[in-house]
Amino acid sequence: MDREPGLSGFKNSGKNRHTPRVIAVSSGKGGVGKTNSVVNLAVALSEMGKKVLLLDADLGLGNLDVLLGLAPRYNMGHLLRGEKTIGDILVDGPAGIKILPASSGVQELTNLSLEQRLTLKSHLESAGMDMDVLIIDTGAGISNNVLFFNMAADEIVVVVTPEPTSITDAYALMKVLCKRHGERKFKLLVNTARSRKEAMEVYRKLSLVAERFLNISVDYLGCVLNDENVQRSVLRQKAVMELYPDSAASLCFKEIADAIWDSPANDIKGGMQLFWQQILDRDLNPELAG
Repeated sequence: MDREPGLSGFKNSGKNRHTPRVIAVSSGKGGVGKTNSVVNLAVALSEMGKKVLLLDADLGLGNLDVLLGLAPRYNMGHLLRGEKTIGDILVDGPAGIKILPASSGVQELTNLSLEQRLTLKSHLESAGMDMDVLIIDTGAGISNNVLFFNMAADEIVVVVTPEPTSITDAYALMKVLCKRHGERKFKLLVNTARSRKEAMEVYRKLSLVAERFLNISVDYLGCVLNDENVQRSVLRQKAVMELYPDSAASLCFKEIADAIWDSPANDIKGGMQLFWQQILDRDLNPELAG
């Protein structure tokens, strides 16, 4: 259905146009392997034949490019200042994925001016229309920027490890998104699990508490088993899917990518239109405007 141009969306007409899925990947705390999971899920989806765009949304401490050994000449700062186009700053990643690198010292998107938000919308729209999925690697924790991108996305994937602090902080993230912003559906990825049984126990504990006290839905996406090949890949600044495609971790990422793409259509909140609306209509979310 066509949407009128303006702050609430973009006109989506024509048989060949489609709306990419927008997935935010977050964690309650740092050090749980969130960004590494983002990269490898992107590679897995690309190997399934999907066109994938990664947005490094941790604008102050973005490290997608570092994780992959990339050295982009330009970044989001150049885009927002009008110095470069989206084509200038897009970086090619493994398996044909595209990456929008962050930059140090750029203010959070929640603090951008209307003109900057319009610029971002225009550029992302032109890049996203040829993509099947936009994956947003948010920062960790419950900062305004993290909440902003989770609200804007169709789907929220929370990465957690079996460590008690990780579980507690993941619950805190879901609680804030639920209580303050009405988010009711989450997907859980358990990273560095020693076994599938351990991962299911983490999910069981977290989902029971979340459903009991928050009345929210937490779906289990799957787990990534603890695999020394992941650390080897990080040291070599490559995706484990690229270096060790048959490793335990890589097989897990393939399973999770399948689970993501097989999610029923009614799990999707609003596609790219909602993403643009959230970016542009910041003033409708006064808690995120400061």
